[in-house]
Amino acid sequence: MVSKIDNIVRLVLVEDSVEEAEQIISVLRNAGMAVRATRIDDPSALEAGLESAPDVILIGVRPKKLSAGVVLQLLKKTGRDAPVVQLIDQPQVEQMSKWTKDGVRNFAFRGASEHIQLIVKREVTDVFARRNVRRFESALRDSERRAEMLMETSREPIAYVHEGMHVRANKAYLDMFQFEDFSEIEGMAILDMIAGKDADQLKSILRHISKGEKPPERINLKAQRSDGSTFDATMDLSEASIDGEGCTQIVFRQQTVAAEIAEELEKYRREDPLSGLLNRQTFADELQKSIALAVGGKIDQALAYIDIDEYKRHLDAVGINGSDVLMGQIGTLIKQHLKPGDQAGRFADHIFTVIWGGRSHDASNKETAALLKVIDGHIFEVGSISISLACSAGLCLFSEKSTSHDVLQRGAEACRKAQADGGNRVEVYDPAAREKAIEAEAQQWVSVLKSALTKDGFSLLYQPIVSLGGEPGERYEVLLRLAGPKGMVMPNVFFPVAERIGVLPHIDRWVIARVIQTIAERERMGRQTTFFVKIMPETVADGSILPWLAQQLKSAKVPGDRLVFEMPESKVVTNLKPVRFFQKGLEQLRCGFALEQFGSGLQSFQLLKHVPANILKIDRSYMLDLGKSAELQHKLKEIAQQAHDLGKQTICEFVEDSQTMAVLFGAGVSFVQGNFLQAPQPIMDYEFG
Repeated sequence: MVSKIDNIVRLVLVEDSVEEAEQIISVLRNAGMAVRATRIDDPSALEAGLESAPDVILIGVRPKKLSAGVVLQLLKKTGRDAPVVQLIDQPQVEQMSKWTKDGVRNFAFRGASEHIQLIVKREVTDVFARRNVRRFESALRDSERRAEMLMETSREPIAYVHEGMHVRANKAYLDMFQFEDFSEIEGMAILDMIAGKDADQLKSILRHISKGEKPPERINLKAQRSDGSTFDATMDLSEASIDGEGCTQIVFRQQTVAAEIAEELEKYRREDPLSGLLNRQTFADELQKSIALAVGGKIDQALAYIDIDEYKRHLDAVGINGSDVLMGQIGTLIKQHLKPGDQAGRFADHIFTVIWGGRSHDASNKETAALLKVIDGHIFEVGSISISLACSAGLCLFSEKSTSHDVLQRGAEACRKAQADGGNRVEVYDPAAREKAIEAEAQQWVSVLKSALTKDGFSLLYQPIVSLGGEPGERYEVLLRLAGPKGMVMPNVFFPVAERIGVLPHIDRWVIARVIQTIAERERMGRQTTFFVKIMPETVADGSILPWLAQQLKSAKVPGDRLVFEMPESKVVTNLKPVRFFQKGLEQLRCGFALEQFGSGLQSFQLLKHVPANILKIDRSYMLDLGKSAELQHKLKEIAQQAHDLGKQTICEFVEDSQTMAVLFGAGVSFVQGNFLQAPQPIMDYEFG
């Protein structure tokens, strides 16, 4: 199954046939891609199409007026970065080689839906990534320019060193060492600025840096001016880059206080005063450095996110002042457990974080468990109170794709899971094992779904559909949920598994049967209610569904016009023959049929010639910024008017605010639906006017 791309994908489709274009768009929409498509069949329209900054260009098999060469030539002229995918019927090595040399990025087989989805998704993902890289590079260049400006105006002596040689220095640095101009020290070794034995210490540090190791943040040494005089200084080192080239930034500070006092001040700057561990900001900086090493391939690292179990109970026992003492004792235990290369911090009130460095993932897991055992076995003395406590930890293993945000978030999530499972344990988030876990979870869903079908494990929610023209009657859309152990589960979670194991038609029948029972109950109460029910293509293709539906309606003595079945436009296009047959059968039963996501295709109204749906649910993309966009308002009014002229009713769903609602009153749509009116809920209590 193709994963969903959240961004709207701007597609230029070079294709002569409207039907073929609609088919391709539907294939992409069915893969979860939000496609905004433009079909082009002549050169005059191509330049305008490229001006819309497309994300991907698909070229049909044999367009009459536009070849791949023409498209690529104009694409190069406009300077757009949009991958070109050529559709083919069968491989032709010579032609494909020529296309590739001209600039075609990829090929997809026409008629092979899954292949088209995979190729387009890959190219769109790549182009989004390339654009992000360019944005980041631009931001980096801007940052470097700002940093250079700050460096030049800074009163702190700053220099950049590459392979031990000066490549840049500001005026404060030159003044400190008594030079007039940077040309005097350009290419000079930094070791020439250091006196005596301290030069050997720095030489060793520079050797380690050249091997890819991170430098120490600060060292104390004796610096030497151009006239040979010396002074005590501190040197701050950090990784940096100039024009994309890696280097080391050095900040010299002349010691105006004793080295011991300077060291003490630096300690207060970096450390949390209660625990003696790194404070949040310093730990975050260390984590960022570790992530940079992981991206470079050093993945023998892991983050432990540690929280005190039942902290509130312990806080009530020792009080606020006592909790400060507690933090200090926990910090001491953690520091005693660290080895060279490890970093630990107090990240939040009662949250501790540890970076295990230079260990295998298995060793990091064992180390975390050992630390929790030490804490669990310790008796904490807080005044006259003696207490024991336990901690839980989430361990996030590093990978080359790790980011500091993801590592912290996943560590926190794993820690919460460890606490939910009873506490005093380690929960590991392993990126490499994630796919296996997903597959195992899918297998669990299989048994859950089968059980839900036999034991009524599903439940229904209802959202009102309200007439803007005062049309009588009650209308609700039916929404399916699965009753899970931790609450209601949305269909997008369990539908992929249901599709894979072939139970979607069974789920649809379960829903339909329950809705028909509900209609009968409301009829006996004198409530005339129409229900909108979603139906899947797999159910429509089942030849027995119409006879079964007729029997259900007959047995419950329910009129068919109380039911409206709805299906997305994209799925109708790709299942046209069975949907046409199903819709004609619904007419015989007096049931209605609605097209969802209407207006998302190139020729939505043309589709009504094949499937004459009587209700059109307008695509949600028209609701985004409707209150602010005059263009969307105009398009919406056009659709509503055209539908009205054809005798169709229209529904705008996903109405979320009063501004959108105000626009819809004057847009000519028949009905509205959305959380602004009422969110889906298990009871039907909306007061229809």
